[in-house]
Amino acid sequence: MYLVHAHLQLPPGDVLPPDVRESVRSCIRPGDRVEHVAVHPQPPSRLTLGFYVLADGLEEAEQRAVGVCGRLLAEVPQLAEARLTGAGVPLLPPAFGTLPAG
Repeated sequence: MYLVHAHLQLPPGDVLPPDVRESVRSCIRPGDRVEHVAVHPQPPSRLTLGFYVLADGLEEAEQRAVGVCGRLLAEVPQLAEARLTGAGVPLLPPAFGTLPAG
């Protein structure tokens, strides 16, 4: 399973729909293999979506998330003017320090 963050930019003055989480879920199809979505509203003009995706590889997971975002922008009128600015697996720092060799 991969966590893919998709970043959306809204035009100035646009407001996120109050049911944005349900809007995202309505655009997910069974073949997308999305297990969970986290919605992170940023300052008023940005939105980050965290997709937990089952996939055989990183590129496939990112493509699945981008596909859902494409449907979201096409099917939700309040987001018609938004644009996808990026999608990818976030890089996380190591959980533990470097282990000494040897």
